[in-house]
Amino acid sequence: MSDVLVVAEHRRGELRDVSYELLTAGRELADSTGGNLHATIISGDVDEYGEDLNREGVDAVHTVDHGEEFNHGVCTQAVEQIANEIDAQYVLAGNTVNGMDFYPAVAERLDMPLVTDAIAFETGDGLSVIRELYSGKTEGTIDVDSETAFVSVRPGEWPAAEGTGDAAVEAFDADIDEEALNTTVNGYEEVGSGDVDISEADVLVSIGRGIEEEDNLPLVHDLADALGATVSASRPIVDNGWLGQERQVGQSGKKVTPDIYIAIGISGAVQHVAGMKGADTIITINNDPSAPIYDIADYGIVGDLFDVVPALTEEFGG
Repeated sequence: MSDVLVVAEHRRGELRDVSYELLTAGRELADSTGGNLHATIISGDVDEYGEDLNREGVDAVHTVDHGEEFNHGVCTQAVEQIANEIDAQYVLAGNTVNGMDFYPAVAERLDMPLVTDAIAFETGDGLSVIRELYSGKTEGTIDVDSETAFVSVRPGEWPAAEGTGDAAVEAFDADIDEEALNTTVNGYEEVGSGDVDISEADVLVSIGRGIEEEDNLPLVHDLADALGATVSASRPIVDNGWLGQERQVGQSGKKVTPDIYIAIGISGAVQHVAGMKGADTIITINNDPSAPIYDIADYGIVGDLFDVVPALTEEFGG
């Protein structure tokens, strides 16, 4: 029996979506090895977070009450100690800003090989991790030549764990060496994020090259207003300076998982698809029926966006 440890994360008082996705990925991996799934949450309102993490498939939740926000040293020490305590074979964390901060150090401390940005697993004689290569143009498999591994998971690739579990939620008494922390977290300040966070939007109306020129953007904003949606964009729109970087979806922008993603005038290059393929429902409007975006769309309208978008705005705004 081989146990799996998932390291959940939070920001500004809320568990992040990737935490619930990690539970699904962790359960998948634990089932394949016949082991238990453990989750840990460190700092912040750990009592509330711990209960939120108690979902179907979770066998145990370990909370570490130390500070309010993420701290590299606290997280590194705590995860190392919990992994050793439960003798974890595999440790999973999000391939996020916070994850990238601490997981190399933890993998080193645990003497585990580190594989990053996983989009799928395969198990048999050992663990194999599927990753995208060349900006999403192809996939590759990394066979882990070790009985243990630390794997970071790409957000949006697994569904969020649901339901209510019956796991024990217990405080873990981590022995934090304060002198070794070197940093102190005084608070959290959002810097340079612009006026929106598209990763939190339920409905996104996203625009691409098909809009042709900046003067045509009000068409898209009008539709977004009618739908109560947020406007996002593919990279060319941001590169042209028509919308801010905070609205870019894709490999070099943000990865989003809205309930509805409406792609307008977007061809569907792999770099863009990598950022939005986790949406529940994808709708595309494009006058080219052979555009790659139609390969992943749930619904599509083959037509001129300058005719289709105003018609939809009138329908939903009327």
